[in-house]
Amino acid sequence: MRVVIKIGTSTATEDGRLSAPRLIEYAKTLAGLTAQGHQIAWVSSGAVAAGREALGIAPGERRVAAKQMLAAVGQPRLMALYSELFGHYRQRVAQVLLTRTDLEQRRSYLNARRTFEELYAHQVLPIVNENDTVATEEIRVGDNDQLSALVANLIDARLLILLTDQQGLFDADPRQSPAAQLVPRVETPEIPEALWQAAGGRAGAHGTGGMLTKLRAADIARRGGTEVVIASGADPQVIARLIDGAAIGTRFSALTPPREARKRYILGGLRTGVGVSIDAGAEQALGQGKSLLGVGIKRVDGDFDRGDTVTIHNQDGRALARGIANYGASELKRIAGKRSSEVELILGYDFGPEFIHRDDLVML
Repeated sequence: MRVVIKIGTSTATEDGRLSAPRLIEYAKTLAGLTAQGHQIAWVSSGAVAAGREALGIAPGERRVAAKQMLAAVGQPRLMALYSELFGHYRQRVAQVLLTRTDLEQRRSYLNARRTFEELYAHQVLPIVNENDTVATEEIRVGDNDQLSALVANLIDARLLILLTDQQGLFDADPRQSPAAQLVPRVETPEIPEALWQAAGGRAGAHGTGGMLTKLRAADIARRGGTEVVIASGADPQVIARLIDGAAIGTRFSALTPPREARKRYILGGLRTGVGVSIDAGAEQALGQGKSLLGVGIKRVDGDFDRGDTVTIHNQDGRALARGIANYGASELKRIAGKRSSEVELILGYDFGPEFIHRDDLVML
């Protein structure tokens, strides 16, 4: 199963400092899940807290530039700690720094998606964080909560786990209402207004999020086809139980299958008048669920960039499919009809053997 897990600053730290004993338990758990075949993306807060720890600065700084400075100091410290902890369990890790812009522009979206696929192909666990040294809006509100939802949509994750210092989502603020009840499931297409009101509140002393940002993240992810759970991160073993479907915390049902959400994203970027015509062999390969390679392309129509959605026609002019281009039109004209092994020799680089990967194709 492909799973995105987000840990908040309050869970990653203790008394304002990164908690190595707690994080090593998470490393052990995630390494074990990866060994079982799960593909995990670990979205970790804590860079700003690590920067404060390194520089001896007390919490409370609200200036954006100061937070960016703390993130710049803390991010390498956080990553070095993770590399050491995961190394105890022979799990290789990689740092992936993203901003919202990276996931909204189609070309950078495609680049990011390909990076995750390569990491998983080499059994490397990606550790994701907001690129706080350059982010502005994201560093103020929501940051890694909403980032984790966007990553879940990016990699077609089946499950997003948002770990926090609370048991889940309550129908009222449990800090103010002793009668507040845990909400075990949310299945309605629209999250009830009462839950939005209950989730409102101030962030913790060290984090920039709160239950409201987690609810927003859940709404983003479930609309993209990902099931979401908000649960306590006090015990790292809860992750395996949540993957197995245990009734812990608050679980949000996905509103659409991931594949259908993916199709909508692909079709949403369609440009008229751009596409390719392919030979009979490539048409047969598409019918068998395979990717479209450059060798099967006979003609390139219109001008398009890497990341654009284009239409694929057969030799009779019938539209067969639509998909996200892995090469721009100018590049494709040079490699059309060529074998994948020739791409790098012709262009001097390659973005992979496929013009359109089968996961980025929608058959018509």
